[in-house]
Amino acid sequence: MSAQPLIKVVAICGSLRKASSNRGLLRSAIELSESIDGITIEYVDVSPLPMLNTDLEVDGKYPAVVEEFRQKILQSDCFLFASPEYNYSITAPLKNAIDWASRPPNVWADKAAAVVSAGGGFGGGRSQYHLRQIGVFLDLHFINKPEFVVNAFQPPAKFDSDGNLIDPQSKERLKGVLLCLRDFTLRLQKA
Repeated sequence: MSAQPLIKVVAICGSLRKASSNRGLLRSAIELSESIDGITIEYVDVSPLPMLNTDLEVDGKYPAVVEEFRQKILQSDCFLFASPEYNYSITAPLKNAIDWASRPPNVWADKAAAVVSAGGGFGGGRSQYHLRQIGVFLDLHFINKPEFVVNAFQPPAKFDSDGNLIDPQSKERLKGVLLCLRDFTLRLQKA
């Protein structure tokens, strides 16, 4: 019998495509988490969020879909971001989600985070650096190591046609990220 989950991870993908390899990383993380004591992962879809527009804030209240998203962020212990790289940065859907949850009061603050990515060339690594910069303002605490990037287009195949991670070495590395995120979150909670 496995132990009661100690930390709740919210997983957020910057890609909206169902067959996205970055979404595949999160599906794999959720699957892997079932074999890790003390962690549970919930995927939170950012596609329903409207584009940030403060005109939608009425009498200090956010639209219902935004408030629901903010509550999930607030109730989590830490975050796992899957961030594709667009133009050397994070995607618009991910930035939009970050911005909505950072509106007063900032619900990201003082929590642990990890970022993984898949793509060409650097495997999305430049988006990770930009996300870490944003995290400084949000008071998010990213794990430094292990870094996790996957060149999704270099043989041998790392993903199937549905965007699912099929590479055993990458799965093992991803599990290492989850273990570090769990341990770092627990350290922050004790501080």
